[in-house]
Amino acid sequence: MSDFNNDIGQQLHRFHGGLQLRHYKQISCTESPPFIAVPKQLVVPLQQHAGLIAEPCVEVGQRVLRGQRIASAQSGISAHLHAPSSGTVSAIEARWVHHELRCQAVIIDCDGLDEAVALTPLNGWTQSAPESVVSHLQAMGVVGLGGAVFPSAQKIHQSLHQEQNIHTVILNGAECEPYLSCDESLMLSRPEEVIRGAQILCHAAQAQQVIIAIEDRMTEVEKRLLQCIKTKNLSHIQVVQVPTYYPEGGERQLIQVLTGEEVPSGGYPQDLGLVCFNVATAQASFKAVEHGEPLIQRLVTVTGQSVQHPGNWWARLGTPVDDLLRAAGGLQQAVDRIVMGGPIMGRCLIDTQAPVVKASNCILALSNAEVHDPQGELPCINCGFCVRVCPARLLPQELHWAVRSQQLDRARDYGLMDCIECGCCDQVCPSHIALVEDYRLGKHQLRVQQQEQQRAQLAKQRYEARQERLQQHEAALAARRQVRKSPASKPLDAKARIAAALAKKRQQKAAQQATNTTPPTSSDEDRS
Repeated sequence: MSDFNNDIGQQLHRFHGGLQLRHYKQISCTESPPFIAVPKQLVVPLQQHAGLIAEPCVEVGQRVLRGQRIASAQSGISAHLHAPSSGTVSAIEARWVHHELRCQAVIIDCDGLDEAVALTPLNGWTQSAPESVVSHLQAMGVVGLGGAVFPSAQKIHQSLHQEQNIHTVILNGAECEPYLSCDESLMLSRPEEVIRGAQILCHAAQAQQVIIAIEDRMTEVEKRLLQCIKTKNLSHIQVVQVPTYYPEGGERQLIQVLTGEEVPSGGYPQDLGLVCFNVATAQASFKAVEHGEPLIQRLVTVTGQSVQHPGNWWARLGTPVDDLLRAAGGLQQAVDRIVMGGPIMGRCLIDTQAPVVKASNCILALSNAEVHDPQGELPCINCGFCVRVCPARLLPQELHWAVRSQQLDRARDYGLMDCIECGCCDQVCPSHIALVEDYRLGKHQLRVQQQEQQRAQLAKQRYEARQERLQQHEAALAARRQVRKSPASKPLDAKARIAAALAKKRQQKAAQQATNTTPPTSSDEDRS
């Protein structure tokens, strides 16, 4: 799709596989989410985004203000981090984010004043060059808030510097995973900010239209968004309802539903002239550009049958999960596990002191009854159910066998890196095999293998460069030795040196005598 297509979303399509799941969203969706009080201590991990970990730019003992940069993005894919409140940096040390991620974090002891740095909005952004908007989003630390946390500025930058022009911005409001309702709550409570953010992202990407995709059950959301669009007379923005079908909220699946085209393996939506953002990313972009507020808070769903009062809350990044659970009335029954994210793609927490991060769209408390497996894992019976539901059109059972037998090259050839880890195969497996866990392990091993190969290649290049330098040095020494051995460069013997010295002395004496004997001048001849 190379040209502008104004028919996107007019006719919906179907992606392969997927599941119809109970959504459990009505128990937590709130129209006016409250704010969690700033805690006494904030834990701000330096790895809250895809790519390289940010580098701290503050020191222990230093006082920081709300919105002040405390960690800078590294070159390449990375993102800045800012202080969520004012206080003193008490430590920079490793902390757990969830059971798969432990990284360095800036610990801030809050002073209760919540003093902020001077805000720097991008005034007149509608007349600014797209690169100016991109730079501002980068400075404000805006990343994708749908779960992937890819730096938004980097995504737009890639879109602006490719042959294929971007014609459509897609805002993803299709929260397909059960229990999650923070995006729906955001669109209900702040539709104007979402629409304004959509305009900013459309301008930055130099696109011609915006499609806001929401689930077909979000009738009130559609009404409020359309009212804002009509009031502002924004004909280039449209709202499209898509079926509530998991994992339709996945970027590639949503694009296929809206356009009928598939993002190629190893490719990006930009290859189709599209760029996709979460609706929460649009709202964060609005706050960053028009108010100059860096990304220091987000809306989080706190839910589960064990939670006393499920709902959505605005929380500063670094706030302990325990504070959110207390705001929700605490737990009314024993829980089996606390999950950051949804029940299918979420990550288990080590404890409730883990901090809220940019990727924390949901805190889910699951009881034993909700997660209890009636029996252990059984051998694969090759039923093929996993193949039928795989949205990426993979062969999950082949990947399972390849990973468990450590045939990583074979797993890669079967498309392991294309797995979106949606968990559909886990849901339908009659043998209760933890397939996604296998895939995550296999991906990790492939990445480690790739890194080792890159290090080995770099070491080989350095060795070969050193050998070349040594050979050049040896060649230079050999050349100098050869010059010294040549007859013209041999030193004279003693008699020859004496004869040469005497000859030189005679030449100097003759030159001196010639200087002292001068002919008479013309004036002397006249006088005589």
